[in-house]
Amino acid sequence: MNTEAIKEILRTALRNKFSHYNPESGAMPFHTRLLGADRLALYSFIHSLCTNFGTSIFEPVALALGQGTFAECKKQFTPNDKISRQAQRVIQDIIDGLNVAATIPAKLEEIERIRAVCQVGEMHNIKPTKVDLMLKSHNGELYFFDIKSAKPNSNEFKQFKRTLLEWVAVTLAENPQAKISTGIAIPYNPYAPESYARWTMRGMLDLQEELKVAEEFWDFLAGVGTYQSLLDCFEQVGIEMRSEIDEYFARFKALK
Repeated sequence: MNTEAIKEILRTALRNKFSHYNPESGAMPFHTRLLGADRLALYSFIHSLCTNFGTSIFEPVALALGQGTFAECKKQFTPNDKISRQAQRVIQDIIDGLNVAATIPAKLEEIERIRAVCQVGEMHNIKPTKVDLMLKSHNGELYFFDIKSAKPNSNEFKQFKRTLLEWVAVTLAENPQAKISTGIAIPYNPYAPESYARWTMRGMLDLQEELKVAEEFWDFLAGVGTYQSLLDCFEQVGIEMRSEIDEYFARFKALK
């Protein structure tokens, strides 16, 4: 793991945010007098940063880690846009079965069901969701990840599942022999030190094959111990840039 490259990504992300960020202009006289303009500005900044944490920090960091391990690594990857009618029917059948609990998620079996019909029937174009992180191993196996927030909305799991299955279908339509794995990546566990509340996804996602949380994701990208090393990098950059961060927010103390 190239810790200096990771640290530079973090420094750049924060400095870019400083240079382009303007606190919300709406007057909050009671909040300002009670808490102080600088604290409100800091709160607003953190909220804005967290909103874009995935694209501005997690994706670039994941890309840098993946590039050191995999043969190919891309973020915001556009997959093939052709899918067979039969594959779409199979995907809908899978979703319907899971939705009424008639079946349980079994990703490896689902992939083979799609593979069997990936080029059967009329082919037509769709606009698949972009892949947040695409990895290709040295033996040609593909991994597509959708990087989600720490607490994804449970009513969106059906769409998550459809996206993962469509990525399989469009990839196999192009190459029926492809080895592909598609899944959801959650960068950290908001319930730590307790285990992640995976029950919210059970029933729609195959938790073994379609979900990687915290250490599972980062260590998959660059080896055992990567997650802890990554946390250390974040802490070290925070300490290194503390005076720069304080100086930036000090300007808001004069606001009324």
